[in-house]
Amino acid sequence: MNNFFDTKIEFLKGVGPQKGTLLNKELNIFTYGELIQYYPFRYEDRTKFHKIAEANGSMPYIQIKGKLRHYEMLGSPRKRRLVAHLVDDTGEIELVWFQGAQWVLKKLQPGVEYVVFGKPNLFGSKLNIAHPEIELATKQNIETSYLQPVYSTTETLKRKYIDSKAISKILRTLLAEALKKLKETLPIALQQQYALMSKPAAISNIHFPENQELLFKAQFRLKFEELFYVQIRLLKLKLTRIDKFKGIVFDHADLLNTFYNEHLPFDLTNAQKRVIKEIYADMRSGKQMNRLLQGDVGSGKTIVAFICMLIAIGCDTQAALMAPTEILATQHYNGLKDFADKMGLRIALLTGSSKKSERRIIHDYLKSGELHILVGTHALLEEVVQFKRLGLAIVDEQHRFGVAQRSRLWQKNEGLFPHVLVMTATPIPRTLAMTLYGDLDISTIDELPAGRKPIMTVHRYDANRLKVNSFIKEQIELGRQVYVVYPLIEESEKLDLKDLMDGYESVARAFPDIPLSIVHGKMKPDAKEYEMQRFVKGETKIMVATTVIEVGVNVPNASVMIIENAERFGLAQLHQLRGRVGRGADQSYCILISDYKLSKEARIRIDTMVRTNNGFEIADTDLQLRGPGDLMGTQQSGVLDLLIADLGKDGKILQAARGAAQEILDKDPELTSPENQNIRIQVASMKKTAINWSRIS
Repeated sequence: MNNFFDTKIEFLKGVGPQKGTLLNKELNIFTYGELIQYYPFRYEDRTKFHKIAEANGSMPYIQIKGKLRHYEMLGSPRKRRLVAHLVDDTGEIELVWFQGAQWVLKKLQPGVEYVVFGKPNLFGSKLNIAHPEIELATKQNIETSYLQPVYSTTETLKRKYIDSKAISKILRTLLAEALKKLKETLPIALQQQYALMSKPAAISNIHFPENQELLFKAQFRLKFEELFYVQIRLLKLKLTRIDKFKGIVFDHADLLNTFYNEHLPFDLTNAQKRVIKEIYADMRSGKQMNRLLQGDVGSGKTIVAFICMLIAIGCDTQAALMAPTEILATQHYNGLKDFADKMGLRIALLTGSSKKSERRIIHDYLKSGELHILVGTHALLEEVVQFKRLGLAIVDEQHRFGVAQRSRLWQKNEGLFPHVLVMTATPIPRTLAMTLYGDLDISTIDELPAGRKPIMTVHRYDANRLKVNSFIKEQIELGRQVYVVYPLIEESEKLDLKDLMDGYESVARAFPDIPLSIVHGKMKPDAKEYEMQRFVKGETKIMVATTVIEVGVNVPNASVMIIENAERFGLAQLHQLRGRVGRGADQSYCILISDYKLSKEARIRIDTMVRTNNGFEIADTDLQLRGPGDLMGTQQSGVLDLLIADLGKDGKILQAARGAAQEILDKDPELTSPENQNIRIQVASMKKTAINWSRIS
């Protein structure tokens, strides 16, 4: 942007130092450039007039023409309100002012026609509009219909009379000067290919649209541009990585073939086979692999990880798998040990609990190359852990590790980068994956192994508790085990612990002869481990727990998941919890128990869980409900500060923008050609603080 757009907003006519400081503080707007990109979040349709008889309480707003029949001040002196009666040829509606009533009263004239705009509310059996906008009907405001922008503001700003209308007025002043100074940021060929409006026309119509069609075109242009530049940057990072980071060439897979032909205990799904091919192609390429492997809970990522390890080990290197918790690391170790033993490979587990004597042996074997596979937690990152030649680093649930922590794992080799595979059981919506991890290669296991029965999910209200209890009893008599999970919200930990203990007591009362386990975050690790082990061994039949079991225990015999207060859980969490059952051959069940009173969003979450087991469909719904910031958690917030595009709704625009970016970089990777000059200038001017996700580190 040129200097004009870097001008501080206090210099804009009608703003000044006082308002400028408020806008800095409240809306984080400092310059003309930031103000011009402060887009409306909705538009009020002033193109249509309704009759009073058409008004109803469900309408977001209404615009009507009518005459004031009479008006009066009502109520006690301290609670005075102004009530006016507006009539047209179809009926009458009350207009009410609780604040500023005296000021409004001075302006009102009986028998005169007004244009009134506001939200109709049902009060008893009568409709009224509280604090409507009201102005004398003139030829101009009746015939000049328009879409009025509505801008987000704050209570502090409103108290200083900087409401949406005031922001709109400030923007009109700015646009009068700015439009002629706005430069085009996209090549002409791209504008023609995607029928994009020019930048000045888009900015003008996003703030003050001439009609609905021009508003849609402006929105499409600005969303496309925003997502296009996100993708250009990600794809350029990917090109840099491919060019800069060389990888060890794994040119044969003899060990894998031996395992596949002689020891594989079951058939791989087509999705697993496809993913292994994608990974092997990376490992042979001479470039460092940086691949994200996503697959739903139970989709068989562990066996894929082992097969990739065999490729690395078969080419005289070692493999490491790092997991975020001891439970998960131990689970991976136990799962991989059976396979490793069959292949005569040495595997070890390294966690915070590993004894000193064990550690010493592990360190020695690792350095000499006699240890082929090391599974562990953050303990793998310690300085003392040195590999002879690390060929493959696998990180499970990588979002649970800090950026600096992860990077230490692939600095274990001097001047040689191990191939990197990160795994997640949290399905990432396609649009989010393309934006957050768009510079990584992504593999997806999107089918469950044969013989896995889909988990049956039902929703029950508190009143159905006796029926739910008798179902639990039946399942335990069939030899199954049951989880009963209570929510845990940190702000009210004491309250939640009380809920959990109350729940535990009611479960104990309902099943007096059945042994129970209890697990929650406040317990000491060894007590938690003891309780979990009792459940794993089948000594207890019901585990009452908070969400500490969301990632961890794998008990094939546990086939029933009861989730209490299901309305208090997010979708991703509900899906993760449900994934704790359905690990054996028996039919598994998930019962969501809630109160009768449910918010609209809670009902959507519960209905989604009942309708589908597909983690990617669930993740898409979650993205639409919560937005990308919440979905990725605090570690990655700020990565997706999009001004106008919405990843929950703009998937098609994102795909088009990515396709366009890819096409341009395929032909001109350095953006040196004259037709890409606009792109080059724009990329250079973008903030340099963007995170380089291509290194996942």
